[in-house]
Parts: sequence; C-alpha cells; structure tokens
Amino acid sequence: MREQWHDGNHFSLLPTADCFVPALFEAIDQAKESILIELYIVEDGEMGERFFAALARAVARGVDVRLLIDACGSWSLSDDSKQRLVDSGVSLREFNVLTLRHLGRFISRDHRKLIVIDGHTAFTGGFGVNDQFLRSWFEVAVRITGPCVDDWVKLFNRVWRSRKTQDFATGARRKGNATAILPNPTHSEGHMVGRVVWGQGYRYQAIRRSLQHQVGTARERIWICTPYFVPTRTLRRQLRRAARRGVDVRLLLAARDHDHPSVRYAGQRFFTRLLRSNVRIFEFQPRFIHAKFSLCDGWSSIGSCNFDHWSLQWNLEANQEIDDPEFATELGRLFEHCFDQCHEISAARWASRSRRQRLREWGYGVMDALITRLR
Repeated sequence: MREQWHDGNHFSLLPTADCFVPALFEAIDQAKESILIELYIVEDGEMGERFFAALARAVARGVDVRLLIDACGSWSLSDDSKQRLVDSGVSLREFNVLTLRHLGRFISRDHRKLIVIDGHTAFTGGFGVNDQFLRSWFEVAVRITGPCVDDWVKLFNRVWRSRKTQDFATGARRKGNATAILPNPTHSEGHMVGRVVWGQGYRYQAIRRSLQHQVGTARERIWICTPYFVPTRTLRRQLRRAARRGVDVRLLLAARDHDHPSVRYAGQRFFTRLLRSNVRIFEFQPRFIHAKFSLCDGWSSIGSCNFDHWSLQWNLEANQEIDDPEFATELGRLFEHCFDQCHEISAARWASRSRRQRLREWGYGVMDALITRLR
C-alpha cells in the first residue's frame, strides 16, 4: 500500500476530549453497517463502560463491529471485559500476544489509533479508551471524510488479516475476515487534499521520511507537538539547520505529570545544541500533553506517531497528512493557544540547570542508546 495524495476530502480538527469524545460516540451510535476500530489502549473504567455499551448497541442493530487492540497497550483490560465484548457480538482480535514461541517479536506494538464508521467517516489522533483522556490528558483528533477514508480501511484490513493478530474467542492465529464496506474513492466530500502515511518500524518509514522532507523544505515555520521527544540524529540536524536559515522552529513538549519521565529526560540531552541553533522549546504546563501533531508552512500532520525510537523503530504507526492552508491556519491557532500555556526554556536557563538534572539526562540517554540497538 503506497501513500497517495487525494483531493476531495474534508478534515475537521477536534481539539481536546471535550470535542472528540462526543464526536466519536455520536458516530458509533449512528453507524448503520460497519465499525472498524484499531487502538493501542483500551482499558476498563468510565470511558470503557461507555465504549463497550455503545459497541453492544451497534451490534444489536445489525452493525458489523470489529475491534483490534494491542495486547501490550491494552494489557490491563480484563478478560471479563473482553468476553463481554465477544458475547455482545463484537469481533475482537489482539495484536502480538506474548508467547514463548514469539517472544523475540513482542517489542513490536500496534500503536495506531483509528475508528472508521460505515467506510465513510474516519477518526485518528493519539486517543484511546482510557479515563485519562477524559480527565487529565490533553489530546487532539481529526475527523476525516472523502477518499482518504479508503486508505484507512485498507490499512486496518492489513493488520486485521495479519498472522500477528489473534482471535480472542478462539485463540487462533489466522487470517481474519477482512470484508468491509469501502467508500467510492472518487466520491468527493470537500476540497481538501490529504494522504495517509504509515510506519512499520525499520521495515517501512514513510512517516519519518515525510517529516524530514517537510522540515528540510520549510520556509516559514516548523511547529511540532510530541509528548515523547527523542529524535533521530537526522531530524535533530535538520531542525538546527532550519532554525539557522531563519525558519521559526518550535517544539511543544510535555512537562507535568509525564507518564514516562525517563523518555522525557532522554530527550532533554539534546536541548543544548537545539537551543544554541535558535530552536525554541516550550513545555506545556496545565497537564500532560499526549497529542501528536505537526505543522510545516501549509502542511499538517495528526496521528499516532511520536518522535522517539520506540515509535520509529518498532511500532505500527499511522498519521493523516493534510495539505490545506485553511486547516493549517486552524492548527496554527491551536499551537498558539498551547504556547500561551507553556514555559519556554531559554538557552541561559538551560545552561544553569542542576547537576542532578544533567545526571538524569546522561543516565536515561545511555539507556535510550542501548534500546536503539535492540533491533
């Protein structure tokens, strides 16, 4: 499956859970034929109860519901809840279940976030079925209609039929039924241009190549939001070069209540050289920012991919790219709203950081360097 740009799409930005959670449940409740869901995190809790009930209602009215979850990301989802889903008629499969026979490949995870309704409307972003998205994390999603939805369905079907997935009801590792209702690729829903880009670790790196191309050719601004910032050497070099040639380069990173502080410290070891090159670094203060979105001039990207080695080297990831000036303007306003709630790190302040901070950067940096050699 190759990445192709499609005209005739419509993309709606859904910032914060207050926007995308109601939109997701409304779409599920209105589904008439099929619901395809691929998520890294599905957990028990308030949102889980609402999610399970909505899927059961959909099945009861004759909708074909297929749920693909990552066995590691959804580790805490109880077997009782899984059985409840199956008993309600949901087709449930798990990606890369841990077994002694396949222990070596357990590091590869399905980190994608995707919901497709009736082959017509898709949602992607960094969300999951987790109470933290409701209460404490800042997240962003995008609603998609038009020809790009067809590519999201194809991407779902590739993993659903993969031998890395296991049917929860039978335990069988076999190809699953991938029949789905597909949209007409020529059917226009708007005037926006977009494409689906995906990554599969070192096997396929379209997301990384696309971002590096945009960073390398940007003329006005490069704004990147990621909660896990441990970039490759190539990307770091391109960001520094862009800033030195006068491009407004900004990083919107997580600060408070980080769920993986070791990743935060590992990425901070690169701050000194970035700041010296005039890259601006902002840390979001109100809460943990889990969103992953980027803006390079008129190009936008929203999806599941973080800029750390785990996402880029091992995980299955997917982003929606959008080449539309109006959408870029809207996303830019969201960035500016977030920047207003950040603490900007200055080069002088960073140079005077404590020895304890420097030790953390070094220690977790060593661990990160060792992890990158596991491939």
